[in-house]
Amino acid sequence: MVKSRADTRAAIVHAAAWLLRESGPGAVTTRGVAERAGVQAPTIYRLFGDKDGLLDAVAEHVMATFVSDKAARVAAATAADVDPLDDLRASWRKQIEFGLANPAVFRLLSDPERVLGSPAARTGRQILETRIHRLATAGRLRVPEPHAVDLIHAAGIGTIQTLLATPQERRDPRLGDAMMEAVLGRILADPPPEAPDGAIATAVALRALAPQLRVLSDSERQLLVEWLDRITETPARAAQVAETPGSANR
Repeated sequence: MVKSRADTRAAIVHAAAWLLRESGPGAVTTRGVAERAGVQAPTIYRLFGDKDGLLDAVAEHVMATFVSDKAARVAAATAADVDPLDDLRASWRKQIEFGLANPAVFRLLSDPERVLGSPAARTGRQILETRIHRLATAGRLRVPEPHAVDLIHAAGIGTIQTLLATPQERRDPRLGDAMMEAVLGRILADPPPEAPDGAIATAVALRALAPQLRVLSDSERQLLVEWLDRITETPARAAQVAETPGSANR
């Protein structure tokens, strides 16, 4: 029975993914993949161009499967009204576990050039943005949403890289949770929030909801967003002005 182009491509990707997981990128040779997939070597070149093209396809396949699961979990958490902070912590742990279980894929997708061209990586970031947005609408955030996303993203990459660079017997199993709590301490408003965090958390929450305020016109919503961005992005400058002697009389 002749396989379709899609079936042949899938067989090659699965074969290469197995070799990558078991033995690392060095094992993903044209000959090894061809033998495991039951195809001729020229077929791999015809479908993927070269080894780098094949590795890109494998990394995308593994990452896309993981991201699909993440998307289902965040949808379920939203539908069930799961506490957004609990959901974020659980997702963080899953991300660390994935990176440690798939070091070769993690290293491939840590390459900035590969990330820029990866639909799965972009979708993964969008899912993180959704989780952060849930925190913002709950009034739990004291920094702008994009800043919180960047902090968590950078912390996740750094944590996984550090653990992978440490011999397994010397890895600190508490490092991931400790890093998460450090980031949360930077981005979360204290409950109950105290000034100036209270005003900032409120502004961040309103900023998250602004696109839904249909009682306002488009231009009014845009102006509101500009005001709220000014509040959330320059809290230190606002506090400095408020503390300047005589500022109330200006």
